[in-house]
Amino acid sequence: MRKTEIVPWTKEWDKLYMIEAEILSRIFEHEIINIFHIGSTSVQAIGYAKPIIDILIVVKNIRNIDRYNDKMLDFEYEAKGENGITGRKYFVKGKKKRTHHVHIFQIGNENINKHLQFKNYLIYHHQEAKKYGDLKIALAKKFPNNTYQYQKGKEAFMNNLVVKALEWEVK
Repeated sequence: MRKTEIVPWTKEWDKLYMIEAEILSRIFEHEIINIFHIGSTSVQAIGYAKPIIDILIVVKNIRNIDRYNDKMLDFEYEAKGENGITGRKYFVKGKKKRTHHVHIFQIGNENINKHLQFKNYLIYHHQEAKKYGDLKIALAKKFPNNTYQYQKGKEAFMNNLVVKALEWEVK
């Protein structure tokens, strides 16, 4: 089982995102509409995160993405299919030590807005972001060798944040 590692937020994550976004933009150049840095590494106010860069790619046609699996493998990304989320193509980089997660959705998929609103909500609501960071630290201490339990422990809190984020809109 993978170890749950939580570290303080660093500007380095933005740099790592930019490097990977350039690579992914070239790979999916004929499909890509937009690309975003999402997740805890994209929100400084959270304060802590697993050192894994989450990337959201919006594409024209999700059915075409499997054609790029070999090219993604050239850059050490493993295709995981939908991996539990209908309409998503999911890739992970780093077998033993994950470094990147790529979430690909077709334009119009509701999950795009959920991810982006979640991020924006936490950027503008520092107290909520701090609570989320504190929860991450507590769960990582409680479940250092069980990422499943760590994720499960965040679920209710995150679901509540998603509801708040979708009700809130950046003005």
